[in-house]
Amino acid sequence: MTAAIVGWAHTPFAKMDAETVESLIVRVAQEALEHAGLSAADVDEIVLGHFNAGFSAQDFTAGLVLQASPDLRFKPATRVENACATGSAAVHQALKSIAAKAAKVVLVVGVEQMTKTPGPEIGKNLLKASYLPEDGETPAGFAGVFGKIAAGYFQRHGDQSDALAMIAAKNHKNGVSNPYAQMRKDLGFEFCRQESEKNPFVAGPLKRTDCSLVSDGAAALVIADGETAAGMARAITFRAAAHAQDFMPMSKRDILKFEGCGEAWRRGLGQAGIALGDLSFVETHDCFTIAELIEYEAMGLVPEGQGARAIREGWTAKDGRLPVNPSGGLKAKGHPIGATGVSMHALTAMQLAGEAGDMQIPGATLGGIFNMGGAAVANYVSILERTR
Repeated sequence: MTAAIVGWAHTPFAKMDAETVESLIVRVAQEALEHAGLSAADVDEIVLGHFNAGFSAQDFTAGLVLQASPDLRFKPATRVENACATGSAAVHQALKSIAAKAAKVVLVVGVEQMTKTPGPEIGKNLLKASYLPEDGETPAGFAGVFGKIAAGYFQRHGDQSDALAMIAAKNHKNGVSNPYAQMRKDLGFEFCRQESEKNPFVAGPLKRTDCSLVSDGAAALVIADGETAAGMARAITFRAAAHAQDFMPMSKRDILKFEGCGEAWRRGLGQAGIALGDLSFVETHDCFTIAELIEYEAMGLVPEGQGARAIREGWTAKDGRLPVNPSGGLKAKGHPIGATGVSMHALTAMQLAGEAGDMQIPGATLGGIFNMGGAAVANYVSILERTR
């Protein structure tokens, strides 16, 4: 058995005025260790995923994890960042330490607090995840970047407004069952499809219901090597962990293909020795609904330009052939940047352990995760299965 998730913790994602980056980190670090049945003294290394980019006045935040216990003092602690894939970057760094036999138990924390930042600053901070020489003046910030992607996709493949609304409606319906989700409301297709005062256009063809939520929150994992995991109460094993980084300027690639996403999925499925259809479900990065649509194609579920077929024919519904985002995804759950990738791994582990409550996919055995940073620049795929 290779490295496995043996414990996890997850705060609700919400507007959390009473919390700080420090309090969120401490909370999930303590809860994940308790869930794993381990003490802080058992931890060999700490990896923190925190994007920041101006959201927090406190930087150098890896050291804050030590506030969870005096027994974490002198443990190696490192902060990693890879835009919206920061959380998965932290998870994959932990796997590398275990593979190198530099650690047997790694505590991984992902965190972001975004809602205390004024609205215009939020847009400015998020736009730092794009290539500023080309996109720095984009109206509507990062939503504007994906608005351009959506407009380009519509021009090449036809108006996909119905498909985007179906994706939004699916994810909001799934989010009702997620106790950690920021928005637990079934909005329905008609609301998501129609422009209205409550659902205005934000950028290009993208409406408010096409955009993930600004959020605060944290998640944590305890990841152990095979020998340690074999003696734990639960072990959700990594069958694969793949990372493909693409060019940052969109001008250097065909942005409508998400080629880095496709490469990460090919590597991940190859490592795991499985086909996409062997997965019980996928948690994918729906920062905007157009991203999920293109990801259907990049992962190989449908041919290029036919993403709408997957949602229209119900393939990605919770009871479909490949459920996508049974948690509600970023769309309903919220997207506290540094926490998102860790959250995706925690929610997938819950599914495979049979501990997902009302979110549960019956009989789930293999879970796929795709988390991306920027506009398909940092692309991470993990494939998990239950061992214990």
